[in-house]
Amino acid sequence: MDIVNHWINGAAFEGESTRTGPIFDPALGRVAREVRLATTGDVDVAVAAARAAFPAWADTSLAKRQAIIFTFRELLNTRKLELAEILTAEHGKVISDALGEISRGLEVVEFATGIPHLVKGEYSENVSTGVDVYSTREPLGVVGVISPFNFPAMVPLWFFPLAIAAGNSVVLKPSEKDPSSSIWMAQLFQEAGLPDGVFNVVHGDKVSVDALLEHPDVASISFVGSTPIAKYIYETGSKHGKRVQALGGAKNHMLVLPDADLDLVADSAVNAGFGSAGERCMAISVLVAVEPVADELIAKIASRMSSLRVGDGRRNCDMGPLITREHRDKVAGYIDIAAEDGAKVVVDGRGIAVDGESDGFWLGPTLIDAVPTTSRVYTDEIFGPVLSVVRVATYEEGVALINASPYGNGTAIFTNDGGAARRFQREVQVGMIGINVPIPVPVAYYSFGGWKDSLFGDSKAYGPDAIHFFTRQKAITRRWLDPSHAGVNLGFPENK
Repeated sequence: MDIVNHWINGAAFEGESTRTGPIFDPALGRVAREVRLATTGDVDVAVAAARAAFPAWADTSLAKRQAIIFTFRELLNTRKLELAEILTAEHGKVISDALGEISRGLEVVEFATGIPHLVKGEYSENVSTGVDVYSTREPLGVVGVISPFNFPAMVPLWFFPLAIAAGNSVVLKPSEKDPSSSIWMAQLFQEAGLPDGVFNVVHGDKVSVDALLEHPDVASISFVGSTPIAKYIYETGSKHGKRVQALGGAKNHMLVLPDADLDLVADSAVNAGFGSAGERCMAISVLVAVEPVADELIAKIASRMSSLRVGDGRRNCDMGPLITREHRDKVAGYIDIAAEDGAKVVVDGRGIAVDGESDGFWLGPTLIDAVPTTSRVYTDEIFGPVLSVVRVATYEEGVALINASPYGNGTAIFTNDGGAARRFQREVQVGMIGINVPIPVPVAYYSFGGWKDSLFGDSKAYGPDAIHFFTRQKAITRRWLDPSHAGVNLGFPENK
């Protein structure tokens, strides 16, 4: 069986570990290949390669760095279907979802091509007589990235192009569930002209994560994953003196006011709730309906769900499988919890007919009405194709419900009332807000991140926050003595 190796110093690296992990094809329900799981020693080799490559890369001109990023962008855009097929084979998302993921990652690469402008300092002349002050931004050194399974191309692309463009070297630890896309991107970056050792990939589990968190030569950690792990990453990395940006979980609400366009809401709820099988931190998982619209809205959503085609992402379906059998079973268990807690299961995704192999990790779109806010179906991040409906009487009740959540990643309001929308964006305690937009992921020149238990650390991902995160500022106060003021003859006529 094929084994996915690490990528260190510009080449495949087997390392010293004898441990491997399975990589499933979720649509087939069987192991397709294996991945090496790094030892602490393997991580040391990767960090050493990055550390050795850093000085020359940091000294490389901005123009040269920019040219390499441009070339990487062109190669990635030209060959994105090849990468999408890797994503579908290992994650299970349909090809259209995979291409959409790559397109969002490409936006960050395009933002990184502007690095000469993004790292410019500031200059103030004559702050005191004969004294100027200016600032510069310099790279950190070796930076670590730990990325999740649900977006194996996009999330790494949020971090490593900007880190590298700013002059850092990178060690990426992708999810061991779908690691091949990271190796593919590393090879593509080498083809674009990136020097060996600037971008390295190590695979593994907690052993490799802890090795990065504790390594004295790793200056920062960027992470996306569940809230408990994000908190652990933040606390452990900070304890070891690192900068940390740790993006955690979510329970995103969509507030629907009675004046909203219910057809738009229904379309948006289906796309935002079930796209990528609900395995995304920006998925809408709770629809908060301000009465009297709930019954009509649920009927519209259920009607649209009936036409969704679930199956192998390589067969032009609408939704693929979940990542593993264990995760599928866990998500399916919430449907029983909902019924036990008194909710109404309107559409049950278990046992649906699929366009794919019977052993695939299938669970169809599921819609649950009247979910109690005390139920684990409401409080837990399910991370699957389960959409809950909570009915409220007023706008105020809906906002209070959203603000009471420990998460603050994304939210949306659907309304045709501009005043209500403006009030919502000011009152809701969430980091990313959509107004008649269900998944408010910012474009690359803004920054991505939530509030509360959805983000640990001060810096969001990509955009301006990333430039500050991956660089350190120096402030220089300078005085050059003017010899003419000191009675020194410089040979000019006025001095003679």
